[in-house]
Amino acid sequence: MKAGIVLFPGTNRERDMAQALRLVSGREPVMLWHRDTALPSLDLVVLPGGFSFGDYLRSGAMGAHSPIMREVRAFAEAGGHVLGVCNGFQILTEAQLLPGALLRNASMRFLSQDCHLKVENNISPYTRGWSKGDVFRAPMAHGDGNYNAAPDVLDRLEGEGRVAFRYAEANGAVDAVDPALNPNGSMQAIAGILSENGRICGLMPHPENLVDPDLGATDGVPLFKGLVESLVA
Repeated sequence: MKAGIVLFPGTNRERDMAQALRLVSGREPVMLWHRDTALPSLDLVVLPGGFSFGDYLRSGAMGAHSPIMREVRAFAEAGGHVLGVCNGFQILTEAQLLPGALLRNASMRFLSQDCHLKVENNISPYTRGWSKGDVFRAPMAHGDGNYNAAPDVLDRLEGEGRVAFRYAEANGAVDAVDPALNPNGSMQAIAGILSENGRICGLMPHPENLVDPDLGATDGVPLFKGLVESLVA
């Protein structure tokens, strides 16, 4: 699987993402700079976490207008696969490659903690490594992870099976109004969503940080294995 990771000024999770891709795919990802105006031949483009442009204006707003995002948009429109994690998810919504917006956490505090995610479908390249209803652990580290969208958008996401991950208890229980289970207050406890064609995925927590037994867990491995299985002929 040929993957490229986009770096913006303020990106700080590119090495974590590169390590996850390297461990699972066996290939070194290409690092791409936000001012690049062309993409090499790739199977996957990843927008990693961090604080692009210092999160000025809104988180991801300036990154969404970097030159490389024209190429990422063209790549996606041609059927390419794009993964955005944390700040990458914010950039995808600001670029309108995914619907909705990531607002300030309901607690108005930066959250750095583990959470549990429930897998809501297993039919996308990003979720096929699990069974529907599986629960896994992932770290979160963000101040603006409160997913919001208009009611009709939420209805469409739910009706079309485009909610990929939802915040949950370890046993799979979901309660959108309980801060212990839905830490940032996201509507309908949504932690990650998919595009209409299922080839673009954005999520706030960091599965790339749990892929190595030396780090204490491998909960995030199924996401990357599923991508390799889907994108390697």
